Amino acid sequence: MQDYLKGLNEQQYEAATHINGPLMIVAGAGSGKTKVLTTRIAHLMAQGVDAFNILALTFTNKAAAEMKERIEKMLGNHEARNLYIGTFHSVFARILRGEAHRLGYPNSFTIYDGDDSKSVLKTVIKEMELDEKHYKPNIVASRISQAKNSLIGPLQYAEDYYIQQEDMRANRPAIAKIYEAYAKRCFKNGAMDFDDLLLKMYELLNTFPEVLHKFQHKFKYVLIDEYQDTNPVQYQITKLLAAAHENICVVGDDAQSIYSFRGATIENILQFQKDYDDVKVVKLEQNYRSTKSILNVANAVIQNNKGQIPKALWTDNSDGEKIYLVRTMTDNDEGKFVASTIQEQKLRNHYNNSDFSILYRTNAQSRSYEENLRRAGIPYKIYGGLSFYQRKEIKDFIAYLRVIGNTRDEEALKRIINYPVRGIGKTTMEKLQTIANESNITLWETLERAGEFGAKGGGLESIKNFVTMIRYFQSLLKEKNAFEVATEMGKHTGLIKELFSDKTTEGLARYENVQELLNSIREWVDTQDSLSQIDEDGILIDNVSTEDTKNAQSLGVYLQQITLLTDADKDDGTGDVVKLMTIHAAKGLEFPVVFVGGLEETLFPSGMSINTREELEEERRLFYVAVTRAKSKLWLTYANTRYRFGNLVQNDPSRFIDEMPKELVDRKNAGGSAYTSSGLNNGNAFGFRNNSATEAERRYGPPPVPKTKTTSSLPSQPPVAPRVIEHKPQGEFVPSDTSDLAEGDKVEHQKFGFGIVVKMEGAAHNRIATVNFNLNGEKKIMLNYAKLKIIR
Repeated sequence: MQDYLKGLNEQQYEAATHINGPLMIVAGAGSGKTKVLTTRIAHLMAQGVDAFNILALTFTNKAAAEMKERIEKMLGNHEARNLYIGTFHSVFARILRGEAHRLGYPNSFTIYDGDDSKSVLKTVIKEMELDEKHYKPNIVASRISQAKNSLIGPLQYAEDYYIQQEDMRANRPAIAKIYEAYAKRCFKNGAMDFDDLLLKMYELLNTFPEVLHKFQHKFKYVLIDEYQDTNPVQYQITKLLAAAHENICVVGDDAQSIYSFRGATIENILQFQKDYDDVKVVKLEQNYRSTKSILNVANAVIQNNKGQIPKALWTDNSDGEKIYLVRTMTDNDEGKFVASTIQEQKLRNHYNNSDFSILYRTNAQSRSYEENLRRAGIPYKIYGGLSFYQRKEIKDFIAYLRVIGNTRDEEALKRIINYPVRGIGKTTMEKLQTIANESNITLWETLERAGEFGAKGGGLESIKNFVTMIRYFQSLLKEKNAFEVATEMGKHTGLIKELFSDKTTEGLARYENVQELLNSIREWVDTQDSLSQIDEDGILIDNVSTEDTKNAQSLGVYLQQITLLTDADKDDGTGDVVKLMTIHAAKGLEFPVVFVGGLEETLFPSGMSINTREELEEERRLFYVAVTRAKSKLWLTYANTRYRFGNLVQNDPSRFIDEMPKELVDRKNAGGSAYTSSGLNNGNAFGFRNNSATEAERRYGPPPVPKTKTTSSLPSQPPVAPRVIEHKPQGEFVPSDTSDLAEGDKVEHQKFGFGIVVKMEGAAHNRIATVNFNLNGEKKIMLNYAKLKIIR
């Protein structure tokens, strides 16, 4: 047996040594899927498959780099460097660099990040004289992204009856026109957004048979990690690429499909066996990460989902401690409890800060944790915070490099045209922008012909100097590398001088950040041979033969690399700090000790995701992901009351609590409770006061006793959460538009049943309805989250 195959269990070995034909690896949480995937690639190469013929698609660059490194160690050579391993976006961007001209784009096309896309949308919305407050760029961008990921272009979007009805109901009928204008503007700018990298790749393969044939026979073996997270356009591309040989291997876990909001569809993995004949299915069910208690809780909850691939995760690890379920009075008490428990565990079990992670459903929940960690002197880091490349000074510097590489890049051009200040006024630019739009030419062309279009005096002279400067930088690329051009640009434009002149602490930090950016470009130039990105097929760019083209391409590849960084790539995970992050951001990670907060109805599961079985099952998969991040210890917490959108809200415990095996859960109270953590009260282990305890108390333990001092905004003692009587709607439940909901209206809630609105309060964007439900009493319903059906 080859050394790299040693240490695999029976199922891992079976998957890793499979060679030809379709293969689906169902890899449960902590079952060693990355090890299997990398070993399988190494085995293919050891069996004589050329590295150039293997395509492996991942969801983070970090994962791709780790896989290459592992394969090199396994084989003891550098052939892994020739593998096509990367994210969908980075690999397809690499291919499009050489093929984009077929679609009318320059090979040096710019990749727009989220901020660039929203900036273009703002411009389009303003030019169409639409209300930006109504057509919010975030909402419009999301609709367009959903369309692209579903292979729906502007024309199909406008002609789709159901999509148009959705936009009409949302009172945003102009999105189709915005989408069309946005697509045209990006094309004119020689730019693709993140979703275009997928959509244009599909168009390329679907429109040009010779290109499809080329890549089908180049990529004879296709491997896809995290297949449950793929969306329709990714599915169609990989199906096209694998059609000739059908040597396709997908690895994933349907129980961890949590990205439907990004367009991912769990159906891709559930239907894989129907897409190919003679599919070999291997299930990796041994978990190497968690204790038996943690794993059994996760298994018990996920079993409530109907749409899943049957599997039974097990482990040889120890039983471990029970899961701790902690009830607090307020969300602030929840934060205090977590901070104090971290302190206690560090002292008792000698943990480091980096051994702890705090997970939550929404970013807004981090506030109470941050405040209490700071008070306790515990260092922490928010995962997925502002990245280095999102800082203003970095984006300004990079914008210059983008224009040097692609003068059609309107967003970058507008950012730098008068920074540092050079006397090109806003009025002049607005006039030139209007001319560019009306004449269907680029903004750069209007700058080149500014005198012809009416610019005069000092403004015209400044524009001419700017155009000359950019041309000078472009000429430098014929003889200098990307680092040398970037350094010259920083000096010549006055960018570095302006930052250096600011002697404030913030100014010094900005100057140091730009120096660090230059360091990264230098490192890129020193470690990357321009031609290393170009294989025998000229995939990166066609007809590369001159030094100036190599230098320009090196700059383009560097800009592409930093633009396509994912959240996981931006955070190196170093430092002895407690990690705070959303559960979505935690996928793929693991920690010795995990806290999961906010186990409350309408928070987790989210009130926006409990209207259909499919939505609720994704929330349950999200809970499964949260639980299986923990290796040794797991705390789940929830609060009786929580401030949300400026309002104090009473909470019902999450339905997921009832789905956990009671014998594996240790229930506790914290935050103002008279009941100690040992729960000793009247001889009852859960601290129940007497035999006449309410149903809620029997299920969740007693309500915490209030603190001695109470604020006016809090009740002296929170009411015990009433038992919720489940309601089953008659027929299909279709939520109504509640923008005109009023007191006295009769409504139906999918869970609470029928009721009457007794009170309306809050602003238009944050309306709260108090509804008296026939079977479940009064409840405050946040209309932005909960769905109600108005009974007329």
